[in-house]
Amino acid sequence: MLANFAITGRYARQTNYISPAGNFAAERVMPVGNLTDQWFFLCGVDVLAGAETGGIVALGDSLTDGNISTIDAFCRWPDQLARRLAERGGRPMGVMNNGLGGNRILHDIRGDSGLRRFDRDVLAQPGVTHAIVMLGTNDLRNRWAKPEEEVTGEQMIAGLQQMATRAQSRGIKLIAATLTPFGNETYMANAWNPVREKHRVTLNTWIRESGAFAAVVDFDAAIRDPERPTQMLGVYDCGDGLHPSDLGYCKLGDAIELALFD
Repeated sequence: MLANFAITGRYARQTNYISPAGNFAAERVMPVGNLTDQWFFLCGVDVLAGAETGGIVALGDSLTDGNISTIDAFCRWPDQLARRLAERGGRPMGVMNNGLGGNRILHDIRGDSGLRRFDRDVLAQPGVTHAIVMLGTNDLRNRWAKPEEEVTGEQMIAGLQQMATRAQSRGIKLIAATLTPFGNETYMANAWNPVREKHRVTLNTWIRESGAFAAVVDFDAAIRDPERPTQMLGVYDCGDGLHPSDLGYCKLGDAIELALFD
């Protein structure tokens, strides 16, 4: 029997449907007993696909999960990437959104850290050929303000380097995304400071220049304000200084070069 509790987290940003009590597996049209805007029960759906089909895992936090985006608008950046790939045609590619709100590279919070869940959520996914990782913002923000969890750019670099090595050993092309700015964040008080900004810049510089990854996607350059590079450009900001707007999320999806998946 399925228990009624959230497994994959809150903030689905889309309407999901719950049946009344009973077994409706044979029904062609599912009866609807209730609506929810959260994810329940289902961890994933496996489908049969041809041998040429590729799979892309988006590993990240709430900025990958699409928090604050408009419900039922499908404006998360993995949604936009999937749309663009489908419109392009050619090699079929599935996009798996494994964004987890609050997720960090190094420390657990609301679930396993990126390093701890990497095997399960990336390497073990059926048919995965590529992965895009965008993690580190919540390491910097240190939500619970624990001194022992205040991270440096070098510590985050070491964590992402581990992911790159593990992906390479499995023949998966790992693409790293730079961290977007949050210098005017209002979602959480005192999340940004100049020291944390220095570590964000250190990590982004390493992502761009290290050659540790199969490719790089510069999300930072895509939506930052050129006049105030510690902040998002206003049109791409949902209003909390941390999460993009619908337009901002789609801009991130547009920043990914489709040739990476040929």
